[in-house]
Amino acid sequence: MSPTREKVMWVLFGCAYIAAAESLFRMTGGGLFYEFSKYYVILLVLMGMFFTGVANNSYPYFIYFILLVPAVLVASTTLGYDLNFRKSIAFVLSGPVCLGASALYCYDKKLTQEQLLQILACMSFPVLAMMVYLFLYNPSIKEVLNGTGSNFDASGGFGPNQVSSLLGLGMVVLTVRFFLKSPTIFLKVLNLVLLGLVSFRALVTFSRGGVITALMMIIGFLVVLYGTSSFKRRQQILGSLIILGVGIIITWGITTNQTDGMIENRYTNKNATGEEKEDISTGRVDLFEREFEGFLRHPFLGVGASGMKQVRLEEEGKIIASHNEVSRLFSEHGIFGIIILLLLIITPLGYRNQHKGNMLFYSFLIFWFATINHSAMRIAAPGFIYGLSLLHITHEKKRTLPRKQLIEQ
Repeated sequence: MSPTREKVMWVLFGCAYIAAAESLFRMTGGGLFYEFSKYYVILLVLMGMFFTGVANNSYPYFIYFILLVPAVLVASTTLGYDLNFRKSIAFVLSGPVCLGASALYCYDKKLTQEQLLQILACMSFPVLAMMVYLFLYNPSIKEVLNGTGSNFDASGGFGPNQVSSLLGLGMVVLTVRFFLKSPTIFLKVLNLVLLGLVSFRALVTFSRGGVITALMMIIGFLVVLYGTSSFKRRQQILGSLIILGVGIIITWGITTNQTDGMIENRYTNKNATGEEKEDISTGRVDLFEREFEGFLRHPFLGVGASGMKQVRLEEEGKIIASHNEVSRLFSEHGIFGIIILLLLIITPLGYRNQHKGNMLFYSFLIFWFATINHSAMRIAAPGFIYGLSLLHITHEKKRTLPRKQLIEQ
């Protein structure tokens, strides 16, 4: 491995581990402070940029950073005394800055598929540690059942939404390893068992966002894997799919039993008594509508960074954080928010047209977009995973001996 590529690998190893461990840090108090993981990822990629630089074509992300500035200027004139300016700005912009820094660093960095799989493996370690911690923290799900709402007791006492998001990421990593890094029956069984355990803990958080996002990512990965495989390889994939299907059925059956059937009600939008709920989004649609109204009232510069908190505080008397990064971009950044979103979507898709080696490209992009729509950017993972979609993945050719050397042997 070249010295430059080795440096890139160590930076991405550190970022992957810290991003995947964020919920574990928060539920155990293991981080230095609440937003520790985001700032640490930013610090690591800045150090990486110092040693290996950034790609010439990564300028869209410099534009992205510039477009974030007007919202800060607006906030400096609109935020009231009840909201601490520095903390409020840092809270809503730490995630976007983490994304921009990760994207700048990862853009067009060359890695092999094997190295990408090593980065994914690095993500799996803190997720597996969190899974073990959750079993120790809450060994019996039946004792903490309290309806079909998100369950904090089953999530280590921390936010179920963010816990399920990272457990869902673990589900994807273990699925990838099940298909690509399990050459023996033992490894297939081991990865399937680990996948079942992580999936069980993700399901019993009763937070659907992380699990549904994981399923979308897995489907995206399998479609690309199947589409780029030979006939013989496709037969092996179909065989593995059957085994995976059996594992899913067993995991769902155990989860249903342990939750007294409430998990089925949760995913069919029913309450504990089996009655269908009116709002499938658990209040997120109302928040989205309110934030879109903020955009309509201030379409050019928006209400400023963290401005919707100020609006809710004035109108409702309480501070409510957004669950949707897209609506927050519109309301707080105005027309610049629309440009930011288009830039974040179009840039990786344009890059994909030139470099198609990353078989997890669509999965990474799905994780970013789906997660910011149900959990905003409260954790570092969406921003960092977005950056991974911009890696230039190459496939190493098998080395063959020259003909002359073969004859001599």
